[in-house]
Parts: sequence; C-alpha cells; structure tokens
Amino acid sequence: MLIYLRVLKESLYFAINALKNNKLRTMLSLLGVTIGIFSIIAVLAAVDSLEKEIKGSLSSLDQSTMIVARYSFGPTEIPQWKREQFPDVSYEEYEFLSRSLPEAEAVSYVLNVPSESIKYNDNTATNVGIGAVSAEYYDIEALQIAKGRFYTEAEDVRAAPVIVLGHDVATTLFEGGEALGKEVRLYGRKLTVIGVLEKMGSNVFGNSHDTNAFLSVNLVRRVYGSNNRGTFPQIVIKPESGVDSDEFVAMLTQKLRTLRGLRTEDVNTFFVNQLKGFTQFIDNITGQMNFLGLIISGFSLLVGGFGIANIMFVSVKERTNLIGIQKSLGAKNRFILFQFLFEAVILAVIGGLIGLFLVWLASVIISQFTGDFQFILSPWNMFIGTAVSAVIGLISGIIPAISASRLDPVEAIRTGM
Repeated sequence: MLIYLRVLKESLYFAINALKNNKLRTMLSLLGVTIGIFSIIAVLAAVDSLEKEIKGSLSSLDQSTMIVARYSFGPTEIPQWKREQFPDVSYEEYEFLSRSLPEAEAVSYVLNVPSESIKYNDNTATNVGIGAVSAEYYDIEALQIAKGRFYTEAEDVRAAPVIVLGHDVATTLFEGGEALGKEVRLYGRKLTVIGVLEKMGSNVFGNSHDTNAFLSVNLVRRVYGSNNRGTFPQIVIKPESGVDSDEFVAMLTQKLRTLRGLRTEDVNTFFVNQLKGFTQFIDNITGQMNFLGLIISGFSLLVGGFGIANIMFVSVKERTNLIGIQKSLGAKNRFILFQFLFEAVILAVIGGLIGLFLVWLASVIISQFTGDFQFILSPWNMFIGTAVSAVIGLISGIIPAISASRLDPVEAIRTGM
C-alpha cells in the first residue's frame, strides 16, 4: 500500500513540474477547459436561479391553490378558436362555488385590470398594480399587513371605498408618514386607506405587492362593468388541508358544468388550473433549458478536451527520452501512466476552477444590476464543475498516458536522441 502511495506522490510531483516548466502551453490548454466549464456552469446556475426566483414568487400561494378561468395556464388540446368562445367565470358562479364547496377553505373572485395612478394631495404613485379581489383573497395568499387591516367581506359586498396599499405605494404617497385613515384618489373616487402591506421585495414577475394596491372587487366591477372580457375574471380556490386534489377538482368541475348546463358530450368551457401543475410545468421548461444549454456548452468542453489530449500527445513526444531513462532506471509502467494522467487531470481541474471563479465573478456583477434577483452559484453546481473537469482530464489524458507507459525504454532513449 505504501509503495502505491509513493508512486502516486512521485507521479503527482513530476506532473506538477511538467506544468510549471511549460507555462505558456499550460495556459493555452487551460483556456479551452475554462471556457467549457464556464459555459456549462453558467447555464446551470442561470436556470437554477431563474427557477428558484419563479418558485419563490409563487411561494405565498399554497401549492393546492386552483384558479378557474376561461384560459389555461399550460398546454391544452382544445384549439384556440374554441377557447376564445368560452365565457368568463362570473361573479354569480363565484358566489355559487363559495356556497357549494364544503371542502374549500377560501374562494375569491379576482379581476385583472390595468395599472393605475393613485394620488394624495400633490403626490402621485404611478404604475400601481390594482389587486381587484374579494375579501377571501387575504386568506388565500396570506398577505402580510404591516399597519391596519384588510377589508372585510361585508365591505367587499357593498363595494366600500377603502383601499390597502403596498409598501412602496404608501411610501411614495405619504413620504414615510402615517397612511391609515388618509383619503387617496383612484378611478375618480376618494378611497380611505385602511391598511399597508409589509415590504416584500421584487421578484421575477415584477415588484411583488410593494407597488400594488388592493380594493374591493365589486368596486372595480362598477368601474369596468360586470361583463368586460378585458378584465379576465378568475375564481381562486384554496382547498382545505388534506383534501384529495383530484377528487376536489372532479367535484368542482361537475358543479360548474351543472351550473352552466353543459351536456355529457360537451367539453368543459372553463379550465381548472392547479398551481401544483404550473410548478411542474416550470420544472419541465427549466429541465429542457438545462438540457439544451448543456448540449450547446458541451461542444465548448469537447474542444477543451481535444486541446488537452493534443497537448498531452505533444508532451509525450517531447519527453520520450526522459521516459526511456526513467524506465531504464526501474520506473514501472504505472508510474509513467500516473505521471501523464495526473498532468492531464490537474490541467483540466485548474481550468475548471478558473471557469467556476469566472462564473462566481459574473454572478456577483449580474446581481448588482438585477435588484433583488440573485444569480446563485450553488455548491452542487461547483461540485459538478470540478467533477466534470476531472473527468474531462481523465478521458483526454488516458490514451496519451497509456501510450507513454508502453514505450520500450531502449527505443524511447534512441528516439529522444
């Protein structure tokens, strides 16, 4: 055992000296592997960061949450022309489902309306996202209130002129002062501020709820009308904990089909979009992005591997005389083999580490310009980069190392003269 360790140690020593004595060639060989590892790990890190950001943006919603609407969040076999004929989910359907779904923890009606400007005296908050939701939405998304409260179901039903502001909106309008009880203007109406949300920070979909304002869905319905298809109505449902999602969807679907008077042979004129399915869809997309990125980056790494193999063959050719002398003095084939194999692996690993350093440097720089979006280089990706580098070095150096170990000492010395 000690003999093998000594052979490994001496082989490693020879390999390091060979790299030191040929600095320019070593640097050129490193370049190919560095670019390859940089490409692969950059793709993995970028996709991982994007996936984490998207899922983090959805983390406030329970994975069992369902959204009923006339459009699908994912691929569907129903042609577009037919989907365009589907009716919007109505407020009456929302009320019906609220009463008839005993296993639903909360059901909310939501309208998607354009951003607006909100005014308070001489201050104006522009591009404010309007959350036109019924009161139950507070329980579905678990909104965090910093000051005040959310509006009640009674206030929502009677379209009370109240509003809950996001952190940044409140800061812009009141410049850090007290917001509760103040009246702001929106849709040409005076609305009383009854709550301010906690600061959440930005995410991949925008600025979270910091630049949003929530108000009664019935108040917004009075502004846009009850049959405005441009508001894309949704019914958001959160089942009770432990409920079987498939059974719940089947019950929900049947109740809505019955309400709409659909016959057995008719297709559903609505979609039940499950947030769980949406996250699976995201996983599929990011998986495909990873796969394509790895294929493209693999070509760069392949070029780097060929570069190392080429340099190792040149190294064997240059040191033929030295190999012959070493073998004539008793060096075993495995000593010569390990010597060149270590040289190739060390070369590849150093190139990989430089590539990882460049990815880390790029992640730091990018994160400075993307606000709260963080470009993350995970320990797992660092391990992958190092492991792939070592494997590339091993594969690239194995054939030159074997050819060097099999040289006849006499012929090697004669050839090197």
